[in-house]
Amino acid sequence: MSKTLLSFRSRRNDKGLGIAFAQILRDRAAFLTKGASDMLRPLRSFTNATVKATDGEIGSVEQFYFDDQKWTIRYLVINTGGWLTGRKVLISPIAVGRMEPMPETIRISLTRKQIEGSPNIETEKPVSRQMEMKYHDYYRWPYYWTGAGIWGMAPYPAGMLGQVPISPTQPDPLSDSSKEQGDDHLRSTHAVTGYRIEASDGRFGHVEDFIIDDESWSIRYLIIDTINFWPSKSVLISPQWVDSISWAGRKFRINVTEDKIKKAPEFHPNTPISREYEEKLHDHYGRPKYWGRDSRDSTPDSSAA
Repeated sequence: MSKTLLSFRSRRNDKGLGIAFAQILRDRAAFLTKGASDMLRPLRSFTNATVKATDGEIGSVEQFYFDDQKWTIRYLVINTGGWLTGRKVLISPIAVGRMEPMPETIRISLTRKQIEGSPNIETEKPVSRQMEMKYHDYYRWPYYWTGAGIWGMAPYPAGMLGQVPISPTQPDPLSDSSKEQGDDHLRSTHAVTGYRIEASDGRFGHVEDFIIDDESWSIRYLIIDTINFWPSKSVLISPQWVDSISWAGRKFRINVTEDKIKKAPEFHPNTPISREYEEKLHDHYGRPKYWGRDSRDSTPDSSAA
């Protein structure tokens, strides 16, 4: 298999795509006028949300797969219930157009027929790179893992709709047989929830949930329940502040003392995250602010130990 080169040729000849793309761009433009609190949401708020295709409901959100290198949600796992007799399908944020509250509804730019004909994916097993390629090829989407951006050449998933794959010419190092059993960088949010968090001088809590940017689908923070403290409270830790990860040991380690974490600004799940709160949080830990620079230039050290 080869690495896909990207072209910015228009895909307006694809039936219905021009309209869907225009709607998504309008939705994304609306995001730009929002404050930080409007774009940062607990991932739990999406769980069980109803998902609607352009021509009807397809099911509800069960969980998510994220990329542990760029800490970005790559797929929503949808339980189709009675429609496809319980079959689970993957939906990329590339297809997400609009999210509506009360009740939580996610509208996507795909038809029920497209989704029904999509490649079968065993969500109980690791998703291989070959399976991802097959999935993206089916929908005629570029591969998100190519290019300098979070999403190919783009900073957010809808930006990939203006890119189309052309004939590959370069060998893809990820296509060797070692990748056939699964992509080591895709993680289930269900599996990671509950991971231990260790400070430089001891354990202080566990992962309770994730805060995502609903424009880029980047995971901005881990919500940590400081169960070992009294009184227990929830705090936020950016994945970029994690020094090492043991996937086998189900734990993250951060080079900060328990006392520093104990004095961190408390996170209240029912209170929107304001920019003021984020500034206080970053200042408390002495960390650079992601909205002033690209904080994805480094990734935590993942260990199999």
